[in-house]
Amino acid sequence: MKRALVTGASGSIGGAIAATLAAAGHHVILHAHGQLARAEVLAAEIRALGGSAEASRFDITDADATAAGLARLLEDGPIQILVNNAGIHDDAVMPGMRRDQWARVIDVSLNGFFNVTQPLLLPMIRTRWGRIINISSVTAVMGNRGQTNYAAAKAGLHGATRSLALELASRGVTVNAVAPGIITSPGTEALFPKEAITRMVPMQRAGEPREVADLVAFLASDRAAYISGQIISINGGMA
Repeated sequence: MKRALVTGASGSIGGAIAATLAAAGHHVILHAHGQLARAEVLAAEIRALGGSAEASRFDITDADATAAGLARLLEDGPIQILVNNAGIHDDAVMPGMRRDQWARVIDVSLNGFFNVTQPLLLPMIRTRWGRIINISSVTAVMGNRGQTNYAAAKAGLHGATRSLALELASRGVTVNAVAPGIITSPGTEALFPKEAITRMVPMQRAGEPREVADLVAFLASDRAAYISGQIISINGGMA
């Protein structure tokens, strides 16, 4: 049984990814920061269905706290599947964006990626098998008004994905990014009314978290062993 870590697992997409990886036979660690109780509920639901799961809390923007949290997890063995899903929005048009809005979004999505990924690499490499999947966004591909900070953070993940894939290709470790479009969540309807989705998305609907999770689970499987360094969009046909 391979061990998988999903950061930001208390949200809709992260929770769906964790459940799908558990259903594929992996032990899943559901990471959360502010919503540990939600991650614990999701882990209990996975266990009730016969899967293997636990919840873990640390702040991925705090390098020392993250290193300590990962060290505890690594006591039980290497983590061979890593899904960097944690990310935040703090939207504002650039002329009115505060410095802390820029810094916080970059800190979570980009510095958090480094803080979580780097300590796990050598243990993963030693197993000669690994999967790193970074959750990006259509915003990083197309841009979006009011999200310059978020687009910059997620586009930075694209460069990191491609470079790290080259570094790890000979070690049996693949690195890819998944860029979802509009995905159903508790806040989707308020942000994107049906008429807006019809106008923006050629398939004329929002995606489901399970559809993103299925793609991530495929990339985390042996069947995707020859796919690395790719940015894969899942957005209903948005150009």
